[in-house]
Amino acid sequence: MQELHGKTAIITGASKGIGAATARRMSELGVKVVLAARSQSAIAALAEEINANGGEAITVACDVADYNQVNSAIAQTIMKFGKIDILVNNAGLIDPIGHITDISPDDWGKVIDVNVKGVFNMLHATLPAMVARGEGVVINISSGAATSALEGWSHYCSSKAAALMLTKAAHKEYAQKGIHVVGLSPGTVATDMQVNIKASGINPVSELDPSVHIPAEWPAQAICWLATQDAKEFDGDDVSLRDEVIRERCGLV
Repeated sequence: MQELHGKTAIITGASKGIGAATARRMSELGVKVVLAARSQSAIAALAEEINANGGEAITVACDVADYNQVNSAIAQTIMKFGKIDILVNNAGLIDPIGHITDISPDDWGKVIDVNVKGVFNMLHATLPAMVARGEGVVINISSGAATSALEGWSHYCSSKAAALMLTKAAHKEYAQKGIHVVGLSPGTVATDMQVNIKASGINPVSELDPSVHIPAEWPAQAICWLATQDAKEFDGDDVSLRDEVIRERCGLV
């Protein structure tokens, strides 16, 4: 993945889990990383860690559901590094988990705001700079929930299905302008989200033993691979990390 050296990436939801692991892995590969999240204290500590280890990281306060904050984050990134090569749309919510009539419309809508509008907002603010340079990679974190309905996850499944369509639509509209757009469905990952899913006791995913969940470093490795030319054939669709062939291509086997 030497081709990633010297590139700039902005990662949403970078304070923990897949986002934080991706920031660390990209930094190891020589990528300048912009950590975007609502929790400033968490990303500040991560940026300090990355910079102390010889990487280059900055933080931007960003609620992806707020377009003004997104636009500001992109402007700060370009002001600091002059470009954006890679966008990782990782920010996502699943709480509160529950049946449709047990979740308030406001809470249901908050998940849609982050998981769908957040992806759109980041695309809308980032794509013009990528198009102007004639190159760029967008990686949207997807889920098997995008194509399979699960009890108690009506908001999450609906939002991930919408995000998958945004991946397909963005690919159709911008592939000819040099932009690679792809989704990653990582499977179940050992993050705080899985802790909340386990506690809910709803649907078969909550019944999984924690030992079956993959570490966040696996999807982080896959995201870095998806940012390379070797993964270009998968543009416009989701890639599943459950696929052994994909794991091998990523260097995980």
